[in-house]
Amino acid sequence: MTVISTSKSPEDLSFVIVAEFDAKVERVWQIWEDPRQLERWWGPPTWPATFELLDFTPGGKANYYMTGPDGEKARGWWQFTSIDKPTTLSLDDGFADDNWEPVDSMGVTKMQTTLEDIGGRTRMTMTSTFESADQMQKMIEMGMEEGVRLAMGQIDDILR
Repeated sequence: MTVISTSKSPEDLSFVIVAEFDAKVERVWQIWEDPRQLERWWGPPTWPATFELLDFTPGGKANYYMTGPDGEKARGWWQFTSIDKPTTLSLDDGFADDNWEPVDSMGVTKMQTTLEDIGGRTRMTMTSTFESADQMQKMIEMGMEEGVRLAMGQIDDILR
C-alpha cells in the first residue's frame, strides 16, 4: 500500500497522511490536475468521485460528488487558494448541497498537499486543518481517515 503514515493532532486541529509512489513528482502532479485521473482515486473504491467542474488554477473551483453503493450522492466543493506546479497546492474543502452551495454546518477544511522527490520517487503529504475540534471529530467519525487511506491506495494503478 502507498500510505506510509497517518497522524491526528487534536491540539493543532490537523490530520496528516503521507504516501509514497514509484513515479516522478511531475507524473504524480498529473493525478491532481487531470479530472479524469482525479476521479479514479478521489474517494474510496465504494464511493467513486465524479468531477463536474475542475478549474485547477489559483482562485479556481472544483465541484464533485461521490456516489455511494446505494446510489446516494455526497457533494463537495474545493476553492484552490494556491498552486505551485508541480510541488504544492492548497485548497479550501467543504460539503455542498444539490445546487453546489456550501453546507455551512459542516465547516471548511483547509488542505495543503506537497509533493517531494525522494530519489526519483515521490512522497505526497496531505495536511487537513479543521476549524474546530468538533468539526475534526465529525470528520473522523464519518470515516475520513479510512476513506483517504483507501482512496490513496488506488493511485499506484493510475500511475502505471
